Parts: sequence; C-alpha cells; structure tokens
Amino acid sequence: MAKKKKQKKHHLNMSADVRSPGVGVTSAAGARMKRRDYEHELELLQIELVHLQQWVVREGAKVCIVFEGRDGAGKGGVIKRLTERVSPRIFRVVALPAPTDREKSQMYMQRYVPHLPAGGEVVIFDRSWYNRAGVERVMGFCTEEESQRFLALVPFVEKAVIDSGVILLKYWLEVGQDEQTRRLEARIDDGRKTWKLSPMDLKSYSRWYDYSRARDDMFAATDTHFAPWYVADSNDKRRARLNIIGHLLDQIPYKPLSAEKVELPARQEPDGYVEPVRAHNFVPQRF
Repeated sequence: MAKKKKQKKHHLNMSADVRSPGVGVTSAAGARMKRRDYEHELELLQIELVHLQQWVVREGAKVCIVFEGRDGAGKGGVIKRLTERVSPRIFRVVALPAPTDREKSQMYMQRYVPHLPAGGEVVIFDRSWYNRAGVERVMGFCTEEESQRFLALVPFVEKAVIDSGVILLKYWLEVGQDEQTRRLEARIDDGRKTWKLSPMDLKSYSRWYDYSRARDDMFAATDTHFAPWYVADSNDKRRARLNIIGHLLDQIPYKPLSAEKVELPARQEPDGYVEPVRAHNFVPQRF
C-alpha cells in the first residue's frame, strides 16, 4: 500500500475522471487560458529548456521522453513547444513509420533501441514501443499473445535502459471523447491539418473502448516505480503543454549554467569592397 501511495504522488492529474474511459476530463482551472498568459508562461518554460539543454550537453546526460495517447490528444503540440526554441541536434524527435518486413522479423524492441539517447542528447518519442500495447493490439497488427508478452517484458527492458544512465520519462495525454471528436473534425475542415487524419485514425476513432481497455492493461503492467506513467489532462491544449513541460523540468536535476555576457565584435572595414549589380533570380515580393 505504501508503495502505491508513493508512486501515485508523482503522477499528474491521476483523478478518477482521467482513468475512466468515456468520461470527458474537464480542466481543473475551468475557463480557457488567455493567449497572452499562455505565451508568457511558455516563454519562461522555454528559457528553462535552454538551461536544460546546456546542462545535458555539459554533463553528457541522456534523457528519453515518451509521449503516448489517443489520436488528437495533443502529443504533436506538446513536442513542438518542447523543441521549437532548442537545438534539433540536442533535442531529437523520433516518430517511426510502420515497420518494414525486415523489422517485423526482428526482436520487437530492436528497431527502437538505436534511437535511444547517447550522452548529451534528449530524445523524444512521438509514439514509441508502446505501439504494441495500443494500436497494434487494438487493430490486430499483433496477436494477443505477442501483446501480453510485450507487457510482461517491457519493464525489464526499461529497467536496463535506466540502469545504463538514461533518464526515462513516460507521458500519457488523456483527452475526452467530445474533445477528440472536435479535434478530428477540425482536421477534416482545415486544409493545413488534413495530413494528420489517416484512414487508420478513422478506424481507431470507432474503437474508443478497445483503446481504453488496452490503455488500462498497459498502465497495470508498465506503471512501475522506476519508470512510472505520468498522465496529463490534455483537453485544454495550452494548459496541458505548460503542465507537461513544467513537470518534465521538475523531473530532471539540471542546474542553469552561469552565462558570460555576450558582446558583438566590431565588423571589419570594407577595404574597398563594393556591392555588385546582381543578375540573380530574386524571389518576387508578393507581401
């Protein structure tokens, strides 16, 4: 019992509403967050992410962040805000396509292991090895036996990853039925988002409760004391992004490095240089 309480204390928004399939999770804060407030808080967090980046490089730290959740839960939005102000050479996003025939013949975790972080890297998985517990199981891409074997073995794999020095953080973004419907419908109507809606998304949409059962089994088998799942209410995108980034920063023992004051040096003298008359093809100034 004591172990369960200790583990639960570290979880985000682990209310009965979040755990219950089919129940829309409402934000505890209620009213929609104003864009000005959101952007102010996001800027502060992104400054901290830069400090984290500098610490990771200096210490040779290895950080792996896993994002899972239903279609439309907001994983991509969180990842975009995590990475838009840091170096893509340090913060690396992994979003693997469907496995090839060769990869299907390999040990299941084999295709994921090469993407784990080396020293000085933060690797973010936009969906991960947990595909086997979710979409592959629900949509019949693996057998029930294969899914259960994965659930039994993955804690041992994650323990080995952590014992190698990797900081492993696993986030599940929980969205309610009504909000998921609204977001997927927006993808249909917005030409900028149609690429996000695949035939597989439509099939998955109809199987809400199959996914709920798969999610619950995944939590039961892989929510360990050394690699717990952190569940975030993602019905309010702005609050979800801030909550997750803030929580993530709290889990890593980074310290801001003392920065030296930067001054731009003087430019060289032209020493007779004259801009030539250019005959290039210029981009038309339409705006």
